[in-house]
Amino acid sequence: QVQLVESGGGYVQTGGSLGLSCAASGRAFDLYRMGWFRQGPGKEREFVATISRTGNITYYSDSVKGRFTISRDNAKNTVYLQMSSLRPEDTAVYYCAASVSLGRLTATRQYNYWGQGTQVTVSS
Repeated sequence: QVQLVESGGGYVQTGGSLGLSCAASGRAFDLYRMGWFRQGPGKEREFVATISRTGNITYYSDSVKGRFTISRDNAKNTVYLQMSSLRPEDTAVYYCAASVSLGRLTATRQYNYWGQGTQVTVSS
């Protein structure tokens, strides 16, 4: 089992940048594929990005591709999401998640553990 705690959310203007972190407790962090999701006001939770166990494979939603970067440091049990060129539509609660499954994991049901979320607000 793994516990996940996100940090780094906040308020930023359009075009700005923000970095999120997700710290995992427990052992065997490198056995989990990690992902970031977000849930905007009145919307369903949606996939943002995912990264393989070793960090060599990443995949992004079309809405953030080229603007967001997911990375991980297995020595620190941490996964990151660097966000740039932020837009008002990026406003959401951002969640990190861990999965024991393999493959391109873009659905919430594919993830086993979730953090509590961190709010990102982008002003226009």
